[in-house]
Amino acid sequence: MSSTCQRRATCRLCSSADLEKVLALGHTPLANAFVRRESLPEAQPTYPLDVYLCRDCAHAQLLDVVDPAVLYKDYVYVSGTSPVFVRHFEEYARYIVNRFALPANGLVVEIGSNDGTLLRCFKEHGLRVLGIDPAEQITRGAIASGIDGIVGFFTPELAHEIRRDRGPADVIAANNVMAHIDDLSQVMDGVRRLLGPDGIFVFEVSYLKDVVENTLFDTIYHEHLDYHTVQPLVGFFRRCGLELIDVMHVDSHGGSLRGVVQLAGGPHRVEPSVAAFIEGERRMQLDQPAAFHRLAREIERIRTELLGQLRRLKQEGKRIAGFGAPAKTTTLMYHLELEPDVIDFIVDDSPLKQGLYTPGMHIPVVPTSELYVRRPDYVVILAWNFAPTIVQKHAAFREAGGHFIIPLPKVEIV
Repeated sequence: MSSTCQRRATCRLCSSADLEKVLALGHTPLANAFVRRESLPEAQPTYPLDVYLCRDCAHAQLLDVVDPAVLYKDYVYVSGTSPVFVRHFEEYARYIVNRFALPANGLVVEIGSNDGTLLRCFKEHGLRVLGIDPAEQITRGAIASGIDGIVGFFTPELAHEIRRDRGPADVIAANNVMAHIDDLSQVMDGVRRLLGPDGIFVFEVSYLKDVVENTLFDTIYHEHLDYHTVQPLVGFFRRCGLELIDVMHVDSHGGSLRGVVQLAGGPHRVEPSVAAFIEGERRMQLDQPAAFHRLAREIERIRTELLGQLRRLKQEGKRIAGFGAPAKTTTLMYHLELEPDVIDFIVDDSPLKQGLYTPGMHIPVVPTSELYVRRPDYVVILAWNFAPTIVQKHAAFREAGGHFIIPLPKVEIV
């Protein structure tokens, strides 16, 4: 392995060495490693993208771990550019505030706070907020906008400092960040140190059940080390001195799991949802290699269908673009072979990505306005989880004769 990527030998949740490779997606570059024009001649490193299943606790995970300093220092994803996510975070904050009756001026700490979109929602409820994120440019931007923050990684030592300086946390949130952390036990040590006796840790992660059920394989990339289900998490939190008390399904990212955790022996009861989710996971055989083998077959079917359609359109002289350059686009394009001879360019609303080229494939990313300047015949919605919003917002493109193609969960031409 290279100095920037190391192979771990044990399960991230239970430390078992009984691990089986259940899904191989080849080698890809880092999902957010967008390239400037002057760097195009340089070869980009690629890393194995293989999913392993722990035969002891049934946790699905990557074992090839890229140095987080490489992954996140120049991060280009910001949640606030998506109206869908802004609304999601508003609901998220309301749910926590209303259900747990947070005290006036209580402290909310977010691990992986990005541009502060979620914390801003908590701040509007009169709470003190603090964000922690290693992405320097994005975090400093959040601080400048009024969201208190720390540039860095969340550690037990930092948790101790925060509690000393600001008091215990009433809420610690980790939204789409737990899957990014190799040493989850250390992070949970920090959570345990920082939480007040009545405090809660709330997290959202992509849910493996949705990945398998809806063939959302493009959510598998190097930043996402873990593909979570409830069954392994119950034991993991118990070993960390914590207790999973509630879980629910939310729609973000094609289907996510929201979990609520308290200190072991805390004041809240364990809701029936925990046992119900575990039973559903067992029915789907998510603790068995067979579920992943079915997923591999479905991925290949989609690849054959989509690539066949796009190549026929190109042979007819049609121009094809992509819409959206989220991180998952890298896995999608590599595994479905959506190369520059198929996709001419990609439009994206994020100024941080405009003017750059996609990882490895080096397809140019341009402003969304170019959709109406260059007028492609077909547009593949690579950010498929926002497809309804994109199709509605760009009705003028369809009225002018353009077509949208949605690749997942099933291939669909609009």
